[in-house]
Amino acid sequence: MHQFFAPEIATTLTLPQEESQHAIRVLRLVAGNEIEVVDGCGTRYRCRITLAHQKHCGVEIIETISQPNHWKCNIILGIAPTKNNDRIEWSSEKCTEAGIDRIIPLKCRYSERKELKTDRINKILISAMKQSLKSTLPQLDEMTPIKDVLDMEFSGQKFIAYCDKNIERKVLSKEYKPGSDVVVLIGPEGDFSPEEVDYAISRGFIPITLGDSRFRTETAAVFACFSIHAINQLTK
Repeated sequence: MHQFFAPEIATTLTLPQEESQHAIRVLRLVAGNEIEVVDGCGTRYRCRITLAHQKHCGVEIIETISQPNHWKCNIILGIAPTKNNDRIEWSSEKCTEAGIDRIIPLKCRYSERKELKTDRINKILISAMKQSLKSTLPQLDEMTPIKDVLDMEFSGQKFIAYCDKNIERKVLSKEYKPGSDVVVLIGPEGDFSPEEVDYAISRGFIPITLGDSRFRTETAAVFACFSIHAINQLTK
């Protein structure tokens, strides 16, 4: 069944214009066809089209289904955007497919990119949410100075991935406690600065390594996210 995103579907009973165009102009759906709509907040709706209009497709709700995330912890990823937009977009897409609650683009001392347009990434997150049959859209923050993230109140496990072997580092897969809320910070290709790491440690972050391989920023983010899910699945 075709999937659509409409955050206010329960009150408007209308698909947004972009989703309406896709339903009516591209898929050529007509009144009476059934579709599924997610609101991005954990609810899925089985609907029937009542007005096949390409700008404001009307529906009636047949069934309302609560669909909480399949993972039981809060997963937050902080990542310094790469110089190439395609890489951060790919990374965000794959983490959304696996399952993530929040993505925070980090502004670090050695960041290759100091500004980030999040509109396109958010569209990619919506598509990945629908493709992976989820009903919750990850929160996507604007570019945030790393100090603000380090000072953020968080009661779960806090990790910062770091390449310098002179700093004692734990292995993420051995240090993460299954089912725990977690925030993982991934730095730019020039890595976090020593000052950033020192401050992170003072704020309770644990320096980690992701293993013996050296990853690109976007690959490290996906590896960390997938590792957390794998650990949680193995301990169910």
